[in-house]
Amino acid sequence: MAPEFKALIFFLCFFPVLGVMANDICVPTSCGNDGPIIRFPFRLKYRQPQHCGYDPGFDLYCNERNETVLVLPVSVEFIVKQIDYVSQRVELYDERGCFTEKLHFLNASASTFQFIIYEDYPYYLRDLNIFNCSTSNEFLQFYSVRCLNKSGYGIYIIPSSSDMDSEQLVSCTKLYKVPSAPWLRGGDNYLYLKWFEPAACGRCESQGKRCSMNRNTRDHQLLCDDKPMKKQGVSQRLLLAGEVLGPFLFLVTLVSLYGLYVSIRADEEHKLKVEMFLKDYRALKPTRFTYADIRKMTNEFSERLGEGAYGIVYKGKLSGEIYVAVKVLSNSLGNGEEFINEVGTIGRIHHVNVVRLVGYCADGLSRALVYEFLPNDSLEKLIFLEGPKRSSLGMEKMHDIALGIAKGIEYLHEGCDQQILHFDIKPNNILLDHKFNPKICDFGLAKLCSKEQSAVSMTAARGTMGYMAPEVVSRTFGRVSYKSDVYSFGMLLLEMVGGRKNTDHSANTSQVYFPQWIYNGLSRGEDTSSLIEVKDDECKIARQLTMVGLWCIQWYPADRPSMKTVVQMLEGDGDSLTMPPSPFPATNAPNSGVRIHGRHHHTELDIIKE
Repeated sequence: MAPEFKALIFFLCFFPVLGVMANDICVPTSCGNDGPIIRFPFRLKYRQPQHCGYDPGFDLYCNERNETVLVLPVSVEFIVKQIDYVSQRVELYDERGCFTEKLHFLNASASTFQFIIYEDYPYYLRDLNIFNCSTSNEFLQFYSVRCLNKSGYGIYIIPSSSDMDSEQLVSCTKLYKVPSAPWLRGGDNYLYLKWFEPAACGRCESQGKRCSMNRNTRDHQLLCDDKPMKKQGVSQRLLLAGEVLGPFLFLVTLVSLYGLYVSIRADEEHKLKVEMFLKDYRALKPTRFTYADIRKMTNEFSERLGEGAYGIVYKGKLSGEIYVAVKVLSNSLGNGEEFINEVGTIGRIHHVNVVRLVGYCADGLSRALVYEFLPNDSLEKLIFLEGPKRSSLGMEKMHDIALGIAKGIEYLHEGCDQQILHFDIKPNNILLDHKFNPKICDFGLAKLCSKEQSAVSMTAARGTMGYMAPEVVSRTFGRVSYKSDVYSFGMLLLEMVGGRKNTDHSANTSQVYFPQWIYNGLSRGEDTSSLIEVKDDECKIARQLTMVGLWCIQWYPADRPSMKTVVQMLEGDGDSLTMPPSPFPATNAPNSGVRIHGRHHHTELDIIKE
């Protein structure tokens, strides 16, 4: 049967039914059998339209455990245990008993709700100072927050009205101040909030009636109905239609009705999710998540993707079908340099070859970074694969990956308002999307500097051994600059060509250090296919990548090309590339005398203070 005919039958037979169902959209509901009843002024987000609630401040939703969740301003979430519609009070629950952890987000003045305790007694509100103390004393114990205290440090909440002695706080650092907040010191699982608008609903509910919104008026006019809202007459209308039109037509119409209902509901939910997602990312800036958001999107950290020096990476899910990679930082008690670098640097970058930072979490002592998810893992796992999987990818695809990485680094050096030096270019920090397009990640060691200045002053070496440029380890070889990233890229490029670590102690004696071995081979005029495992038709590409890599790892920074030149070398004809000078401080290569040893002293580089 044609869809048009089905739709015609549906509207002829069930238009009255549709009117009844439209009135029943705002019927009372709940999240599971044990959850509180949700009705006006609250509404169930994603399932009920906006007019079912008084305003967005009353939006609730059901989480994956069928718990009722209230979202307060700044995206702070709490489990709702009870709703008293007569006294207009909600009872919130925290399984950790640690409301203090989110105290600086509980700004009642910006919320629909205000603090109360038990019946109608208000919290005693005061200005609170939050301190982090490495040692404790008798004075501080009274103000201790038990749920946040850990070995080596403690969190203390001290009201501004308290007599604070500076000597008693000598080992303490003030984290932040929370104005007009309840004094919660940890251990309380329940928090009570009261709403005052719409005030008329409390009187209506106390009379056993039901409060609702009058949708026939433009202003927020309320209705107080004697009859509770309930579904009515749907089965009777369906039965009547079946008796009039016959069993066959009834069956066809019922199937059409079900299909239309499923289709409409799926479309509406999809639109709502898309609208929420676009609203969150309309400014193309990273979103700030709470720690509860992080736990929810990672399904309580159930799927681990990997682990690095600064934390563990988990797979997460955002807005329905959007997957993310969540890096939970392990050095939360440090000075946060890696976290600040990552958010401050990658948060301003939008490039096809740089991984996108979707958001971050700085919730109390918990810190996390949320990136776009790339399904083909890191370049490291691809390079060092053995067997047919690596060979099936081909040297041409390796060339495309190398070009993408080079364009990403060139963008960091020249395409941003400030020059960004990565300082940790290596295969493990190159991720691959579903089409094996590369994206640079992990900006924890990055530095920002002006484009007009050419060198960076650093107090300590940063990077990974094997990829760090000589000048990063010792200033004897020159000043640290953007050329240090060029060196790291060259080492990465040679590993892509060789399909092995540049230093391999299991190889033959002459092949332990791959860059020097292949340079010596090319200097003697040997063919690329005799040096590495590569197909005959891919020799030209392999030689081009090798030559570019050897130019990039020149020992002195002034002898290396810029990333803009590297991109041109990769995009150009490989036959036009000349043999570079020896990139090693001491070598027996026949071309070792080509370089001019004093040339690097002729370029004075301005220094940028760290």
